[in-house]
Amino acid sequence: MSFFLKKTNNKKGTYLQIYESFYDPARKGGAHKSYKAIGYVHELQEKGIDDPIAYFSEEVQKLNQELQQKKQAERVRQISNESPEKFLGYFPLKNLNDSLGCKNYLDLMQTAADFRFNVFDMMSALIYARTVRPCSKLKTYDEVIPKLFESYDFSLDQLYSGLEYIGSEYEKVIEIYNHQIAQKYQFNTSHTYFDCTNFYFEIDREDDFRLKGPSKENKKEPIVGLGLLLDANQIPIGMKMYPGNESEKPVIRNIIDDLKKRNNISGRTIQVADKGLNCFNNVLHALKAGDGYIFSKSVKTLPDTEKTWVLLDNDYIDVKNRKGELLYRIKECIDDFSYTCTDDSGHKKTVKLVEKRIVTYNPKLAEKQKYEINRQVEKAKRLQACQAKKSEYGDSAKYVSFVSANKNGEKTEGKVKVEINEKAIENARKLAGYNMIITSETHMAASEIYAAYHNLWRIEESFRIMKSQLDARPVYLQKKETITGHFLICYLAVLLTRILQIYILKDQYGAEEIFDFIHDFRVAKVSDRKYINLTRSSSFIKNLSDQTGLPLTSYFLGNTDIKKVLSHRF
Repeated sequence: MSFFLKKTNNKKGTYLQIYESFYDPARKGGAHKSYKAIGYVHELQEKGIDDPIAYFSEEVQKLNQELQQKKQAERVRQISNESPEKFLGYFPLKNLNDSLGCKNYLDLMQTAADFRFNVFDMMSALIYARTVRPCSKLKTYDEVIPKLFESYDFSLDQLYSGLEYIGSEYEKVIEIYNHQIAQKYQFNTSHTYFDCTNFYFEIDREDDFRLKGPSKENKKEPIVGLGLLLDANQIPIGMKMYPGNESEKPVIRNIIDDLKKRNNISGRTIQVADKGLNCFNNVLHALKAGDGYIFSKSVKTLPDTEKTWVLLDNDYIDVKNRKGELLYRIKECIDDFSYTCTDDSGHKKTVKLVEKRIVTYNPKLAEKQKYEINRQVEKAKRLQACQAKKSEYGDSAKYVSFVSANKNGEKTEGKVKVEINEKAIENARKLAGYNMIITSETHMAASEIYAAYHNLWRIEESFRIMKSQLDARPVYLQKKETITGHFLICYLAVLLTRILQIYILKDQYGAEEIFDFIHDFRVAKVSDRKYINLTRSSSFIKNLSDQTGLPLTSYFLGNTDIKKVLSHRF
């Protein structure tokens, strides 16, 4: 590229212009365009320029010198403080988030607070940053948010203030998102799936929120609990945070009541949950609310008569795959089943409910469970041989008996003797592979109930996404509200990802494929108008490019291409 002085002679005189010459890739050759119009020579002389041609020739020479200096500076340019790399894989979540129109409601909500920054923009930046590079809030602010394409105007202190604010109002934020999603995609609450998990904190002392309790990861540190509710399409519709020492069983009642109240859900819903949430109070709560339930139940805790029914071969139906291989066996019955509960006055009473009970036998699950039983039994035998302490047995303790005995082996109040419990081992092996589902839906087909229950894996996957892809366990946050705000960010990231997965991509891709794309789709800036695509080719990115018509597989991307990607509407 260079500049030159163009002299055009016509009837009025000689007209001067500064032209720019450049390479045109479309023509595959040189091209020119006007850079600056100057005027007629005689008019310029009348204005006091004695020799306009010589005068503006010097200006052209200066322009060319500046251009050469700029090119030279580019050649010897040192490493910049600003990385040329930009994250772009979050664009589907950004497009969905923008299209929901939640910003208007969040903007109205924040008018009650004296913030000099936009809460929705701050929250959105944290969602996108969490999906592309999960890390601490300080690192997110310093290293990740600057690599997003949009520029965000808030300080680190404002980030923490905003996080605390949305944490204190997290139920309202979820309500806003639910309201907007229902307008566009519709929730299906004919079934609701519920489960709980907890997250540990690497701290020594407990506080009012982070308290010690039964950890899912067998950690001894303080934990907080999180309950998650999905609709029939496995889209998140509710989240509840609770202190780590509280039982998770009442959480399902609280979150469903709150969800119905906030979203005016009056229809009947079937609550689906794992055995950890199966208790009479939850069953009774569902029935009193006019709802149904599908809960898992441990076959090990069944009365002997029900265990006998489970183990009988009678009435089992084999379910096979296309190759004729056995997937599982299933049978069902409807009967009155007894529950023991305590009334308000503290007296125990027995209540009978009509339920359908479905039992399944899975040979692969049986093999896996028998392997684990044998492993625990071998561990117990090794510990018995070396006279280990009772506290060292852990899970293998269920296969031994601890009795006091004297030198002659007679039971006394003295030294404890460890005996292998052969009966417990035999019972455990007999029941390996069996699982029971109990339900109020007596008219619902067993296969439909089984399918509905097994969709709980989506909740487990959502928790896994939070703990792995989103690295949700916050180590450094201290306040209850900022911790809750952090988990709200993770919840909204899962919510937007699920909408993309279920509604946009028609559930054709797993969560890992989607997050791989979000993490990996990056570009690098090579000039003011040009970027190069650093992403490796994959079937996912090719199919997404075909579906959207976006240049996701192109190596070179211009500013127009980037704007098209970031403004796309599904």
